[in-house]
Amino acid sequence: MIEEGKINLRQFTILTLLFSLGSSILIVPSGLTGVAKQDGWLGAILGVLGGMLLIGLYVALSNRYPGLSLVEYSEALLGAWLGKLVGLLYFSFYLLLASLVLRNVGDFITTIVMPETPLQIVHLLFVMAILMSVSLGLEVIARSSEVFLPWVTLLLLVLIVFLVPQIDYDRIQPIFESGAKAIVRASLSVISIPYLELTVFLMIIPYVNRPQNVGVAFLKGGVLGGLVIVIITILCVFVLGWDFSSRHTFPSYTLAKKIQVGEFLQRIEVLVAIIWFLTIFYKLSLCFYAAVLGLAQVFRLSSYRPLIVPCGIIITVLSIIVYPNIVYFRVFAEEIWPFYAMTFGLFLPLMLLVISWFRPSAGKQPR
Repeated sequence: MIEEGKINLRQFTILTLLFSLGSSILIVPSGLTGVAKQDGWLGAILGVLGGMLLIGLYVALSNRYPGLSLVEYSEALLGAWLGKLVGLLYFSFYLLLASLVLRNVGDFITTIVMPETPLQIVHLLFVMAILMSVSLGLEVIARSSEVFLPWVTLLLLVLIVFLVPQIDYDRIQPIFESGAKAIVRASLSVISIPYLELTVFLMIIPYVNRPQNVGVAFLKGGVLGGLVIVIITILCVFVLGWDFSSRHTFPSYTLAKKIQVGEFLQRIEVLVAIIWFLTIFYKLSLCFYAAVLGLAQVFRLSSYRPLIVPCGIIITVLSIIVYPNIVYFRVFAEEIWPFYAMTFGLFLPLMLLVISWFRPSAGKQPR
């Protein structure tokens, strides 16, 4: 095996949770409220339910071929050439996803935190941290996530508790004004970010020490991440209002600015920034890890580490040119990305699962 490290079920759940929060807690509420207005929270709930179905699909597929990654059983099912083509397609998907996540980091810092800082410098510094984490291996990434989870949990609780006095219940009315069609359309924001992206974990499941029980761990992480997304969306509607939330790319960061307890505790929006930096670090690390691991498996290399620096250069350049500005990103995230991600997060896994029913022995041979 290219990856010698092993992670346990608890670490797998934590990684799923942190991955699910990654880009979602900052950019998803804007998409939800932009389509469904004050019913955006209903779209979030519907999206989480759809995400659970996707996780069920991924677990069913991985259970068919224990010990094999998505790239490996694609080749076993489809043959050498077609299987390698699918593996390369997933490599491109994970690499593009890593580039988009990296661009999210750059856009946030250069528009909100440090507007005078060049975008390229922000990307370069973040990529250096990602390259270091991936070079250390999956086991190190998973263990470090256990260290940071309590801090993420504590900061989220502080954010939620201190926003309760700012809630205005009238902002959620009238319920169902947008109609069922808008709510369903809004749910695509949550389904596409992050649930269709969870195919990354099909590259990681073979390295869980008890893969037969990975389904519960996967669902637990997905549910917890979805619950946080729903709560943040509800707070955006209750505190900011749907119109304000829909106009801002990062409404949850603005949400934290509303926290004020007396005259001594205010402007603690840095909490959201810390939560987002921690969670997006793990999302970007896992996307990049899945990309280099998948490419190494396609070409049957003995290690993925020689690919880290070249692929790191690629995502740094691609993150600059992937879209021209943050305004275009709103259109891209809402109208293009859901259908593009559906190809890799729904159609291809479903196709592989159906084929596996007709070729039950494929991929069962010893490695």
